Amino acid sequence: MIDQFGYRPASEKVAVIRDPQVGFDAAQSFTPGSEYELVNADTSAVVFTAAISPWNGGATHTGSSDNKRYSGDKAWWFDFSSVTAAGNYFVRDKQNGAVSHTFAIDSAIYRNVLKQAFRTFFYQRAGHDKHEPRAEAAWADDSSHSQDAQARIFNDKDNASTEKDLSGGWYDAGDYNKYTNWTADYVIALLHSYMENPSVWGDDFNIPESGNGIPDILDEVKWGMDWLIKMQNTDGSVLSIVGLDHASPPSAATGPSYYGPANTSATLTTAAAFALGAKVFASLRDTALAADLQSRAVSAWGWADANPSEEFFNNSRENDSEGLGAGQQEVDDSGRVIKKLEAAVYLFELTGEASYKNYFDSNYQQTELIDNGGYYSSAFTVNITHYLLYYAALDNATTSVANTINDTFVSAMGRTHAWAAINSNADPYMAYIQVYTWGSSGVKANKGSMFYEQILYDLGTQSDTEIKNAAEHYLHYLHGVNPLGKVYLSNMGAHGAENSVDQFYHTWFSKGSARWSSVQGSTHGPAPGFLVGGPNPYYDWDGCCPNSCGTGNNSKCGTARLSPPYSQPAQKSYIDFNDSWPINSWEVTENSNGYQVRYLRLLSKFVE
Repeated sequence: MIDQFGYRPASEKVAVIRDPQVGFDAAQSFTPGSEYELVNADTSAVVFTAAISPWNGGATHTGSSDNKRYSGDKAWWFDFSSVTAAGNYFVRDKQNGAVSHTFAIDSAIYRNVLKQAFRTFFYQRAGHDKHEPRAEAAWADDSSHSQDAQARIFNDKDNASTEKDLSGGWYDAGDYNKYTNWTADYVIALLHSYMENPSVWGDDFNIPESGNGIPDILDEVKWGMDWLIKMQNTDGSVLSIVGLDHASPPSAATGPSYYGPANTSATLTTAAAFALGAKVFASLRDTALAADLQSRAVSAWGWADANPSEEFFNNSRENDSEGLGAGQQEVDDSGRVIKKLEAAVYLFELTGEASYKNYFDSNYQQTELIDNGGYYSSAFTVNITHYLLYYAALDNATTSVANTINDTFVSAMGRTHAWAAINSNADPYMAYIQVYTWGSSGVKANKGSMFYEQILYDLGTQSDTEIKNAAEHYLHYLHGVNPLGKVYLSNMGAHGAENSVDQFYHTWFSKGSARWSSVQGSTHGPAPGFLVGGPNPYYDWDGCCPNSCGTGNNSKCGTARLSPPYSQPAQKSYIDFNDSWPINSWEVTENSNGYQVRYLRLLSKFVE
C-alpha cells in the first residue's frame, strides 16, 4: 500500500505490506519476501533495496470487539525515504514479484490533487451554471435552484410576503440543503487554509473567477460569504437554513425552497466568519467589503448577545420542521458558548475592543481541551483547538491565558492519542485515530492538522521534520495507505490514482444514473476530487429492515446487511456504494464540504 499520487522528495516514504487476518478479506493471505525493491517505472532500474520490518513484531492489529480503530491485518514496512530523485516508481517484492501501484516522487506531486479537490466547491455551487470550460464536459449543467430567490419561511409556505432572495451558497454535502452554521464553518476553514500557506493558492484553478487577480480560494470564500450576507437580517440575526429541492442533475430540481428562522448559533458562527473575512479582505485592500463584513460581524454579535438562547431544530418532528433539511446543525447551551468564543477571538483581533477579549478570557476554560486539563486533544474538535491557539498567538492576548492554552495543548499532544501513538507505532498504517465513526476521513484530516498546529505556532519539542512526517502520513492514508488500498477521493483515475472512489452517496451522482452513478458502471461517474466519509464501523441498514419498511420497500433491504461495511474491523468498514434509504450509504460514502475543507487545509501544507 502506497500513496497512489506519490511523495515529496523530503517526505518519509513507507510502503505498507499487509496480510489480512480478520474481516471480509481474511482468506486473501499473503506472505511477503524478506527484501523489497524500489523500481524506476520508466527505466525498470532497481534504485533501492532493503529488508522489510514487521509491524509490532508480527502481531495482528486487532483488539477487543468493541474497539473501533483496528484493521485486522498483519503488516510490514518498507522504508524508502532515502530515495529523493524525481521520477515514477513502484515497489516490488524481490522474492515473489508482487508490485504496488505506480506513483511519483516530485516536489509538486500534490498540486493537481489540490486543484481537483478544491474544484468540488464549484460543483457544489447552488445558483451557478457549470458550463465548459470551467466545468468539464462530463459534469456540465445549467444553473440550479433559481427558486431560492423566492424562498419562503417553512411554516407559512403560502405567504408570499415572507419571500427572500437566498440564492447562492453551496450544497452542503450529498444533499442540496444549505446550512448556515456549517457554511460559516467552511468559510472560516478556507480562510485559514489561505492564511497558513497563501503562496499555493493561485488564480488558476479554473473556476469562473480565475484570472481576476485574486486567489481562487478567496473567490470561493466570497461565493460562500455572499450567501451568508443574504441570510443576515437587518437586526443582525442570521437565518438558520434553506431547504432545497433535490434531483439529478441539480438543474432538474425545480421545487420550491424554504428557510428557517434566525437562531443564536448560526448568528454567532456567521459573526466569526464575517470578522475573519474582514481581516483577510482588508489585507487585499478591498476596504469596502472589509468594512461591510466588520459591521455585519459586530451587528451579529450584538443580536446574539441580546438573544443568547434562540434555537431552531430543522428536520425535527418535535419542532414541526420535519423535512426542512436533513442534518441537524443546532447546538445546546454549551455549544453556543463555544461558538461565541470563536466569534470573540476574531472580533477582538479585528477591533481590539476589550469586551470580546473579556468574554474569551472568562469562558475559554469551558472548551474541551482546557476543561480536561490537557488529558487529550480531540481530532473531532480541531477547529476549537485552532482558535484557542490562534488567540494565544495574538500580540495583545492576555499572557496568562495564552500560556495556559499553549501549555495545555503541548501536554495533550504528548499523551496517548497523539505523539505517544506515533512514537509507539500504534497503527500499522501510520495514521492513528482513537475511533472510526461516521466521517472518519474528515477526522483523519483533522488529526494531521492537529500535529501541524505545532509548526504554525512553534509549540512542543518535536522538530519540524518530525511534525511534517506525522501529519503527512494522514494524507498518505487518505491517498491509499490503508487496508483497502483505496484513495478516498472520487474518480481520480485521470489524476494519478489507480484505485479511487468509484461511487458515493450524492443526489447528483445517484444510484441508477446512467451518466453519473459510478466510474465503472455509468458514462462518466461522479466528478473528481470529492472526499467521502470513509470507514464507519457503526454502519447499519435502516432500523425498519428487513420487514418493517412498508409495502414495496422491504425488498430494498435485501436479505442481509451489506458486509462490508457492516461487521468488519474498523478500517475495513467501507465499500463504494450509493444506495439510498433503507440501505443508507450516506453513513459511509457521503461527501461533505466539512470533510473537504479539513482535507484541503491539511493537503495545502504539503503543496510546493
